[in-house]
Amino acid sequence: MNRGAEADAGAGGGTDAGAGAVVLRRARAVDARAAADVWLRSFAAALPTVVRPRSDSEVRAYFRHVVERHETWVAERADGAVAGVMVLEGEELSQLYLSPELRGRGIGDRFVALAKERRADGLSLWTFQVNAPARRFYERHGFRAVEWTDGDRNEEREPDLRYEWRARSA
Repeated sequence: MNRGAEADAGAGGGTDAGAGAVVLRRARAVDARAAADVWLRSFAAALPTVVRPRSDSEVRAYFRHVVERHETWVAERADGAVAGVMVLEGEELSQLYLSPELRGRGIGDRFVALAKERRADGLSLWTFQVNAPARRFYERHGFRAVEWTDGDRNEEREPDLRYEWRARSA
C-alpha cells in the first residue's frame, strides 16, 4: 500500500485560506479511520486505472496498525476534519495522501517540508509510474528517481519507481 503516494500535485503549491487553516499534527489512534478514508478517496481520485487489492475495511485495519506503529501525521482542518495523512517508516515516506478537494493548496508541500525536517539525512519513497502529477511534485521537491520496476514487488502489480532525496552536504 505504499506505492501510490499521491501528494499535492497542483500547480504552484501555494497556500490560501483553506491551506492556512490546516494544522499538521501527529496522528492519534482515533485518527486512523479518518486517515484511511482520506487514503481511499485520494487513491480513487488520483489513480483510477490502478486496481486496489484491498477492501475498504482492510485499508482501515491497515491504518489502525500504521498509526500505532509508525510516525504518522495528519493535516487537520479548522473544523477538525482530517484532510491529509503522511507516514514515515524509517527513512521511507511511505504514505502521503490528501483529500482530493484540497490538492494544490500547499498542504503536500508542508508535509514534504516536515518529512525533510524529521529525516534530515534523506528520504525515499515509491510511487506508481502512471502517477505523473505525483512524480512532478516529488521532482519539484528535489527527489530523484533511482529505481524503476515492472510492479512485480507491489500488491497492485503496477509499474512503480523509487525516489530518493538526500540533504546536500554543507
